[in-house]
Amino acid sequence: MTVAKPPMRDALVAAAFRLFLERGYEQTTVDDIVTLAGVGRRSFFRYFPSKEDVVFPDHERCLADMTEFLARGGDEHDPVTRVCDAARLVLRMYAENPTFSVQRYRLTKKVPGLRTYELSVVWRYERALAEYLRRRFAGRPDGTLRADVIAAAVVAAHNNGLRSWLRSDGESDASAEVDHALAHVQRTFTPGAGPEPAQDVEDVVVLVSRRGAPMWRVVQEIEATLDRRTD
Repeated sequence: MTVAKPPMRDALVAAAFRLFLERGYEQTTVDDIVTLAGVGRRSFFRYFPSKEDVVFPDHERCLADMTEFLARGGDEHDPVTRVCDAARLVLRMYAENPTFSVQRYRLTKKVPGLRTYELSVVWRYERALAEYLRRRFAGRPDGTLRADVIAAAVVAAHNNGLRSWLRSDGESDASAEVDHALAHVQRTFTPGAGPEPAQDVEDVVVLVSRRGAPMWRVVQEIEATLDRRTD
């Protein structure tokens, strides 16, 4: 029986991560990847603009899915619930391949350049959420501010739940982790969403940030604080 070869894109990703794990990210070149995959350089760049992109092969598709999902949202949909559901599309992408997602998480933690690249991807998700919310809150007092704050909160909550799952090596319940985190956002920003469950005093987090600090810096500080408390 003939075993079908994996699609070229998947073969390139598999070859890249095999080399990243064996040699290290910085020591692996595009030439190394295409040699192992058995294709030419032109084939690599047909699918991936750079070596960094092969580490995050599905984010463009996921961002497109999120944008389409938000565009289908009408006035009958609660906007906060809608953006929380949109964030769950990102979780679904990670959960489709837990082994790959955990490997990428470990690799990204080791390579500063990949962490920077990842932050740029996260920013694009946040902008998609914010743009949807700005349309929904148009004409309301502080509508733009509210949209940006909620979008940042959704991203921070989603990433906290996602990283909890990744730190467990994919063994915990990814959906439960993210649902728990997003529930805080919905209780905070959705009228009538219900009171927050009673918590111990030590579960309270207070963050002090410089006045005028950009929103991305505030979100980064929140994520770093939450990560330190769960390590």
